[in-house]
Amino acid sequence: MTGKRTLVLDTALRLLGERGPRPLTHRAVDEAAGLPPGSTSNYFRTRAALLIGITGRLEERDRAAFDRAPAPRDPAELVDLLGALLRHAVTADEQATLARYALILEARELPDVWEAMRAGHLRLTTWLAGHLRAATGDPGIPESAVRPLVDYLDGFALHHALIGGFDTATVTSTLRTLVAAASGRTG
Repeated sequence: MTGKRTLVLDTALRLLGERGPRPLTHRAVDEAAGLPPGSTSNYFRTRAALLIGITGRLEERDRAAFDRAPAPRDPAELVDLLGALLRHAVTADEQATLARYALILEARELPDVWEAMRAGHLRLTTWLAGHLRAATGDPGIPESAVRPLVDYLDGFALHHALIGGFDTATVTSTLRTLVAAASGRTG
């Protein structure tokens, strides 16, 4: 991704998280990024294109975070990894989390944005299913078994981005239960 395009997307992402979807305009992104007028529209002609770009940037950032994390070797390490990713999502990366939920609201009216978000969600599910299979040594775990876990991660991030707080013990206990259920194990 080019430097100026990345600057546009990171600025748009920050603005969306800080201000919500309504004030997000090409002009606002240009001003906040310190770019000449029209710069954002050179990369993203329409509002939908800008929102799809933000969706892609969020996924790119998520993928980088996933790739930096060591692959979990067992379910306990998977729980630790997911807990760390959640903590990051609701603390250091709170603006991106809020932007993600603003995108969901916008996507309801824009089918192309909806499809971009849905595709990213499915890639997250695939990534998590792969880690669960590796952590448990069970290659037969279907992606459908992971969906409740992904739903929890999404819901938890939304709730805590809005409400605040992070109870590590509760998060760990819940993740442990969901990972066990997704892998077909008890405990």
